[in-house]
Amino acid sequence: MNLSPLLLAMACLALPGCSAQRQEPAAAAQHAPPTAAEVEAALRRFAAPAEPLLPGGQATVHATGRNAFSLPAANLDDAERTRFVIGNSFFKRNWVQAPASTTARDGLGPHFLARSCGGCHVQDGRAQPPDFHTPLQPRPFAGLLVRLSVPGAGPHGGPLPDPVYGDQFNTEGVLGVLGEGQVRLRYETIHGRFADGTPYQLEKPLYELAALHYGPLAPGLMTSPRIAPQVIGLGLLEHIPAAEILANAAAQAALPGPIKGQPNQVWDAYGERMMLGRFGWKANVASLAHQTASAFHGDIGITSKRFPEQTCTPTQQDCLAAPHGNGAEGVEIEDRVLDDVIFYQATLAPPARRNAGDPAVRRGEALFHQAQCALCHRPSYQTGPALFPRLSSPALVGQAIAPYTDLLLHDMGEALADGRPDFLASGRQWRTPPLWGLGLLPEVNNHQRLLHDGRARGVLEAILWHGGEAAEARELVRQFSAEDRDALVRFVESL
Repeated sequence: MNLSPLLLAMACLALPGCSAQRQEPAAAAQHAPPTAAEVEAALRRFAAPAEPLLPGGQATVHATGRNAFSLPAANLDDAERTRFVIGNSFFKRNWVQAPASTTARDGLGPHFLARSCGGCHVQDGRAQPPDFHTPLQPRPFAGLLVRLSVPGAGPHGGPLPDPVYGDQFNTEGVLGVLGEGQVRLRYETIHGRFADGTPYQLEKPLYELAALHYGPLAPGLMTSPRIAPQVIGLGLLEHIPAAEILANAAAQAALPGPIKGQPNQVWDAYGERMMLGRFGWKANVASLAHQTASAFHGDIGITSKRFPEQTCTPTQQDCLAAPHGNGAEGVEIEDRVLDDVIFYQATLAPPARRNAGDPAVRRGEALFHQAQCALCHRPSYQTGPALFPRLSSPALVGQAIAPYTDLLLHDMGEALADGRPDFLASGRQWRTPPLWGLGLLPEVNNHQRLLHDGRARGVLEAILWHGGEAAEARELVRQFSAEDRDALVRFVESL
C-alpha cells in the first residue's frame, strides 16, 4: 500500500490506546474516534500508486514542447479525431463583431475579455498576470478574470452580481461600446526564510478596478481575480464518479489533522439541477458543458441556448444598443458548434510524465507524501461514465488516471483568501487543482505562474503560500533541506 510513516503516525493519534494524546473534547463529543480499519481505508485513498501511472490512462499522449497540451486523447477513433479538429478551430479562432459576413463567427461582445477561448488559454495552457512592478500601472491583459458580487445570494444560491457591472469585470468593448474599465495591478514583496536560513521572497498582488465607465462600484463589492488554467484532461476529471469525490471528504474527515475538504454544490445549466462542483477555482462549476457555454457568454460575449441573454446591465445603454450576431438558432453560437468545442476540451489529453524513475524524483514523491500533500492532491482514480455522453467519448471511461487532486474545497488561509463566497465555497476556500502537466508550462506558455491568480513563480512559491488547512504541510516543507526541496519540486514537475 506504500503508506508514509508520518501519515501512519498521524493516524495512530486518533486511535484509542495508540497514544496518550486525547482528542479535543468538542471533537470527541461530536464523533466517535475512527476505528483502525476506518483510518486504514481512509489512508489507502491517498497512497502513492505502486508503479507510476500514465496520467490519463490510455488517453495519455507522449509529448513535450509547445504543443504538449494541444493533442487529442491517444485512444480516440477517426470520427472523434475529426470532431476534435472542428472543435479546436472554434476554440482558437477569433470571433468578430456583428454584423459581419462571417456569420458563423460573429457576435463578439458587446463586452468581452478575449476574442477567442485560446486568447486566454494560449496553446490550451495557463495564462499569466503581467510581470511588472510599477505601482498601479494599467496594462490590458487577457487570461485574468475578476469576478464580482455583492452581499447576498443570487439565483440557486450562487453569488449576487453587481447591479451595474454584473458578475465579472470585462475590460474590452466592441466598436461603439465602452469597456467597463481597467484592472490595475501592483505587487508587495513578502520576505521569509527556510529553516536552514535560505531567504525567499513572495509577491503579493494588489488589484484596483479603475477608470470606471459606468459609475461607482456597489457598496460592499467583493472581487476575486482568477487566472485561466490549462485545459488538459478536463473530460477525465468529469468522468471521476461523484461518489469518489464525496468519499474523499469522508476519508479526510476520518483522519486526524486539519485537512477537511468539502464539496461544493452548484447549479448546472445543462443538468438543470444542483450538482457536485468540480471545475473552476472554487469548484463553482459542475460540468465542462456549463463551463464552456458560460465562458463563451461571459468572456467573449457569445450567447447560446443555455445563456441566451447578453450580459449588459440596465445602466450600460451602449451595450444594450449594440447589434447581435446572426446565429441560425436565434443565438450567436449554435448547439452543434458549441457541442464540438465542449468535445474538444473533453478530449484534450494530459501528457505523460517525464523522468518518473529518476532517483531524485522518486525521493521527491516520498517527501510529497511525508509532507501530507497527497491528502489533498489525491494521486489516482478509475474513471466512470460521462455526465453527458454526447459531449464526451467512450474512450475516457474505465481509465486509471493520476491527476493529483481531490476536487474538494479547502480553507487555504487568510493570505490566499479573496473574501468572496461562491455557492457553498467560503471566501477562504479554494478547490485543489490537478497537478498533471505543471512541469511543461515553461515549454507551452513560457512561464510557470501558479495558484488561482498566478502570484506564485513556481512550485516552491506555491507551497509557501499555502495556509489554513495546509499550514502544517507548508511548515514541514520549510524544514526540508535544500536538496529535499529540490527533490520535491522535481517530483511535482515530473507529473
